[in-house]
Amino acid sequence: MLERVITTPDNYEPFLLSQGIKFNNLLFVSGQAGAGDDGRIVDGGFRAQGEQAFVNLRRVLEAGGSSLDDVIKVTIFVTDMGNFKEVVELRRKFFSDPYPADTIAEVKALYDPKVQIEIEAIAAIRTAGSK
Repeated sequence: MLERVITTPDNYEPFLLSQGIKFNNLLFVSGQAGAGDDGRIVDGGFRAQGEQAFVNLRRVLEAGGSSLDDVIKVTIFVTDMGNFKEVVELRRKFFSDPYPADTIAEVKALYDPKVQIEIEAIAAIRTAGSK
């Protein structure tokens, strides 16, 4: 059975997207960009957007009963691979060993011309007492 994960605010609702979908003990998280609670992309460039994208990812994971520590696979889309070093630094800050499987891809554009990074993930949902 599929279960939708919703956080507040839900900037995805107008676009007919789920922030996340739970299926059994897995959580599939839609791409998270550097948008603040108002839905606008944060100022401050790539690093600021990346930090906000990870904060948004954490919020959806926690709303779905998971966490950054439970991420199995992450896909990170960037509009400029010149930011690869920053991506590695963000991964170091927000993930820990064992690091999730990862794909980092440069794309021509994301959903808004201001968006420089978007992160999607698949995570485990742990049952009480499991590690």
